[in-house]
Amino acid sequence: MPVADLSLLEEAARKAGEVALNYWGGTFQHWDKPEDAGPVTEADLAVNDLLHDILMSARPDYGWLSEETQDDPKRLNKERCFIIDPIDGTRSFMAGEKTWSHSIAVVEQGQVIAGVVYLPAKDVMYRAARGQGAFVGKDRMHIKTGDHIKQARILANRAVMTSGHWITGAAPTFERHHRPSLAYRMALVAEGRFDGMLTLRPTWEWDVAAGVLMVQEAGGVVCDRTGTSVLFNNATPQSKGLIATDSVLCDQILARLDGA
Repeated sequence: MPVADLSLLEEAARKAGEVALNYWGGTFQHWDKPEDAGPVTEADLAVNDLLHDILMSARPDYGWLSEETQDDPKRLNKERCFIIDPIDGTRSFMAGEKTWSHSIAVVEQGQVIAGVVYLPAKDVMYRAARGQGAFVGKDRMHIKTGDHIKQARILANRAVMTSGHWITGAAPTFERHHRPSLAYRMALVAEGRFDGMLTLRPTWEWDVAAGVLMVQEAGGVVCDRTGTSVLFNNATPQSKGLIATDSVLCDQILARLDGA
């Protein structure tokens, strides 16, 4: 079933990319969500509607959780559930940049079993199925291993460097990089282009579900800021931040981090 679901997700992601590219770089409506939840565009909603039509028509017995759909608690009673971010990196999309993505995953009993992260503007497809490895194009992905935190290249936003997050009162001196899309950050870690990805704020499931599977299938580990494994399709679909890297670097980060 993970492989069959993965084929469906890939097909849906490419069709979503066609819709999104029709808006990208042009003029479109956009507005801010309530409670400082970030911007949304008419492209986000169009992609969301398309994905819902394709995926739920193919798997009507699955649940549905999307950033751009009002949550339906019926998903909690489903054995499997789609978890979707129609456009992850909306600000990047609005700016005409290429680092936004479609993040699409299938979860079974809390575990991600299939996922894709697709960057239409780059035409790059990252994909993974549980037990089958993680791939970009035809190439199998493997995470980097062995770097000490002081030499590590870590994808994170500026807020991660805030002194209050760290036991010593100062962030470790790793080399910080940034990409707007959390899903893309995790795919880059799985690909071995960076040592890890770190976010310490409450993290929505739709931003990271597909990427979590990619890191795991590429040989990495994923946990929240307390070191707890991350499960999906929760009643409140958030985790306490997220760490995605190899096991050695993960232990180094957790040893320095205030897990509260």
